[in-house]
Amino acid sequence: MPQRTTTTAVTLADVFGYPEFRPHQLEIIDSIIAGNDAFVLMPTGGGKSLCFQIPALHRPGTAIVVSPLISLMKDQVDALRANGVAAAFLNSSLSAEESSAVLSALRAGELDMLYVAPERLVLDGFLQTLSRVELSLFAIDEAHCVSQWGHDFRPEYVQLGCLRELFPEVPIVALTATADEQTRLDVLRQLNLSGARMFVTGFDRPNIRYSAAYKTRPAAQLLEFLKQHDGESGIVYALSRRRVEDVAAKLVAEGIRAGAYHAGMHTTVRARVQEAFMGDRLDVVVATVAFGMGIDKPDVRFVVHYDMPKSIEGYYQETGRAGRDGLPAEALMLWSMQDVMTSKGFIDAVANEEQRRIETHKLNSMIGFAEALSCRRRALLGYFGEELIGDCENCDVCSDPPETYDATLDAQMALSAVYRLSERFGMGYVVDVLRGSTGQRIIENGHDALSVYGIGGEYSKEEWSSIFRQLIHQGFMRVDVGEYSTVKLTPSATAVLRHEQEVRLARPPAPRPKAKKLAKTAKRAKSFALETDEQAELFERLRELRRGIAEERSVPAYVVFADAALADMARRRPTTSEEFLQVGGVGKAKLEQYGEVFLEAIAGV
Repeated sequence: MPQRTTTTAVTLADVFGYPEFRPHQLEIIDSIIAGNDAFVLMPTGGGKSLCFQIPALHRPGTAIVVSPLISLMKDQVDALRANGVAAAFLNSSLSAEESSAVLSALRAGELDMLYVAPERLVLDGFLQTLSRVELSLFAIDEAHCVSQWGHDFRPEYVQLGCLRELFPEVPIVALTATADEQTRLDVLRQLNLSGARMFVTGFDRPNIRYSAAYKTRPAAQLLEFLKQHDGESGIVYALSRRRVEDVAAKLVAEGIRAGAYHAGMHTTVRARVQEAFMGDRLDVVVATVAFGMGIDKPDVRFVVHYDMPKSIEGYYQETGRAGRDGLPAEALMLWSMQDVMTSKGFIDAVANEEQRRIETHKLNSMIGFAEALSCRRRALLGYFGEELIGDCENCDVCSDPPETYDATLDAQMALSAVYRLSERFGMGYVVDVLRGSTGQRIIENGHDALSVYGIGGEYSKEEWSSIFRQLIHQGFMRVDVGEYSTVKLTPSATAVLRHEQEVRLARPPAPRPKAKKLAKTAKRAKSFALETDEQAELFERLRELRRGIAEERSVPAYVVFADAALADMARRRPTTSEEFLQVGGVGKAKLEQYGEVFLEAIAGV
């Protein structure tokens, strides 16, 4: 068990292998060590876990960490144990004998940290056990789950409000990466943390490139994207279990090392897929958005949303699983109006009117992000109340700004067509009428005789669809979900039809040329800022060595070393133990376990 008399800087270096704290970490850590409650909002990959893990090693007793996901508990405990920390978890994946052993270690004061699910924590018997144990702190991870304004509200989290009353002397820290101001205030209220210090460190993840594309051929769009990330770790999120399995099967058929992961699968199958992904034996995991991955893998290079998420909070959290090591990563979202309709259908089925209002607000914000015509990062951060000075230059809109034009005439044609069709048809049918389709249904309905029939023949179906989506987003039309997704005019359409208002829209982007596929070593050099082919080749050899060690020890590959550490080794080429300790992510425990074999590999022995 680490000595609690060392300084936090020494613990950071010796246990976790980092030479210095990231912004705001030390201030948060010192406050918690002093016994203060805290609310910590820090982006995924910003070092949030260290904000409670280091205080747990400097305060007497055991830290109780509340986590909603079994998989995340296991990943964090594996990583802590690899660093020499006495950590354990209690959840339904353990046998009765294993649970008993963990409880015995807790009662004996042998644990630095114990991870538990919220429903386990609030059991009377477990709370009684904790009342007889010395506790260093409570850390409530994913704290946005406490609030109904949070994107992933969980009723069992609300019961955690009892902790402040039952354990008045034990500091409580609530942590999240996703919470707007209303959610933050609600979390403090629900957890009875009125005196907590609030640390809001910002939401920006500058290493992630954000992009969004409207679905035209989603399977082909996904494959084209994955070709540019051959051999890299990534997650593809899909909306339904069936979609997850279909997409995973298509990727496997294309020779991609992919696996499906959703709550309907047997526990052992899910565990096998996750372990293969963590051990770099699978490159891509396709998972349900609703279930989430809850993984702590730092070298995920991309996240793809095959379907549009229901909220910006959910999108932000899921994309945040990419690039946790601070290296370049990509987040691609594919979306369609059908995604919007599906989400609206779910919202309409919610019985609670207030909850429907909240979820409708979140969905509308998500649509606005998808349709963004200016810097996408500014739109994302602006949702959380954070202003970005200047455009980010690391999103699709910044790198390829959409061309806008005076679309008043096009808007008038579209709105007139909806009007002439008595607002009784869906968007696809209206577009067909505008383009002069000779489909049987249009002829039978006599709509080929309308004045608007064929007046938009110069635009393709995709171009008209883009115009309609933008008119819907700008509030000139709406889609009536309860009436078979028919398109209706809004009062705002009147001014346009009367030539009283100009409409500016973005031109649909031209097809992009296919990017040239990079060789693996060249791609590694680009991704990890390696300067020479020799460094990139050494990095690949070290990855293979890490994969073998991880399989032998049955731990995730990153538990041995993260990609960032391997890249630093390739750049530094350490030859001694002292030099090896200078590598980012190498502490004394890692040096003792792996130093000799990695130094030999670096030397080419």
